Amino acid sequence: MAADSIVFPSLAWFEALQRLVNEDTAYRQIGTVDAAMGVKVGDNVFVVNFEAFECRSVRSGNEYDLINVDFFIEMAPAAWRAMLESIKSHGGAEAGQTLVSLDMLHEISNNATGDQLRADMFFRYNQSLQHFFDLSANLNTVFAD
Repeated sequence: MAADSIVFPSLAWFEALQRLVNEDTAYRQIGTVDAAMGVKVGDNVFVVNFEAFECRSVRSGNEYDLINVDFFIEMAPAAWRAMLESIKSHGGAEAGQTLVSLDMLHEISNNATGDQLRADMFFRYNQSLQHFFDLSANLNTVFAD
């Protein structure tokens, strides 16, 4: 593994992505995001908090944290890998590997409370969320097996 490689899924990977998004002027031009997003990769859970024009915080979490987020994105490790490899290869998600297309095909967005307003945040902020993950094209991601 190269010295600048970052393992996905890991807190270090999400912290690196947080730094990228907070330095990215294009992200701020999309609009504000006020949401707590969970990310579930197999048994791994991460909590990503967005506030206004920045990614305010990222942290490791657990299943219980998914109750307290506005929505969470859940995919098997192989599906995350396919999406992130597509982003890396194309500089951004291509058709069939965007968050919206994956949600339409596999219902990857969830809300543990059943609160429809919170669940709709996934779609309301989708462009910003997609940009967040698209910035991972700038990371040297390696995948945990």
